[in-house]
Amino acid sequence: MAPHGKDAHAPHGHGHQHGVSAQADRRYLTAALLLIAAYMAAEVVVGLIARSLALISDAGHMLTDTAAIVLALLAMRLAARPPRGGFTYGLRRAEILSAQLNGLTLLGLAGYFLFEGARRLLDPPPVEGLFVVVTGAVGVVVNIAATWLLSKANRTSLNVEGAFQHLLNDLYAFIATTLAGLVVWLTGFTRADAIAALVVAVLMLKAGWGLVRDAARVFLETAPTGLDPAEAGARLAALPGVTEVHDLHIWEITSGYPSLSAHILVGPAASCTAVREAAEELLHDVYGIAHITLQVEQAHPPPATHCPDPHGPAYAGDPAR
Repeated sequence: MAPHGKDAHAPHGHGHQHGVSAQADRRYLTAALLLIAAYMAAEVVVGLIARSLALISDAGHMLTDTAAIVLALLAMRLAARPPRGGFTYGLRRAEILSAQLNGLTLLGLAGYFLFEGARRLLDPPPVEGLFVVVTGAVGVVVNIAATWLLSKANRTSLNVEGAFQHLLNDLYAFIATTLAGLVVWLTGFTRADAIAALVVAVLMLKAGWGLVRDAARVFLETAPTGLDPAEAGARLAALPGVTEVHDLHIWEITSGYPSLSAHILVGPAASCTAVREAAEELLHDVYGIAHITLQVEQAHPPPATHCPDPHGPAYAGDPAR
């Protein structure tokens, strides 16, 4: 086995975070956390006074925002720990677990607000529109600032993206709440408050499902989005000297940390070292994969370590090699 461990910023966005960007991300998340937590406390009080479901749903979402950011910060700390003992990759996937929990939280909130919004749509309680307008407008400003802070962080990390999606959906919620409050205040149409909550719930469903789906792809060790293993296998098989590529596996340890392993057979006149170096260069330069393990052997005679039951498709090279 010949491992390759070059580190570089990769094309297609597959490079992983370095220490400096991780520290900057923590600063952005902490600043956003302070903004959100301070305003959340004020919104809970006003929401209860105004009897507004839209405001209370915003406050509940902001509570999950603070939890999401705290969870993201904790996951970043865990992911930064070096590998030790049985954790040969360290705790890098703590960030993916954080992203999945954030996604599940969004789905749970969406379900609750869909139910409560539908109930209030049928039997709307009185709503203090002016309170809702003022609180919602201030919330828009606070969430724009918090969302802007997180937009400056590395959103190729599902962990950061999870916290960002929480804040972005909260911004949508405040915009919808402000508009609903304006309608209630000017027209007395109290069902506008429930309609706004339903709109936000649908947006939560979309964002939550996206996070859960992307995190599940990492846990199931599927190939990174946008990277076609069949294409990579065919390109490896087309390298000079290669007769076959099999046991090709491409997966992500965590966001932006793609890895690859493969068994490559070469012709009798080919240099295993030269083929390995050419394959590593191809995978790094074309696909942005810097963490590569290749088993390169002569095809004739068949190597003693040749896989009796190769996993996945085999990619044939030039049989004359």
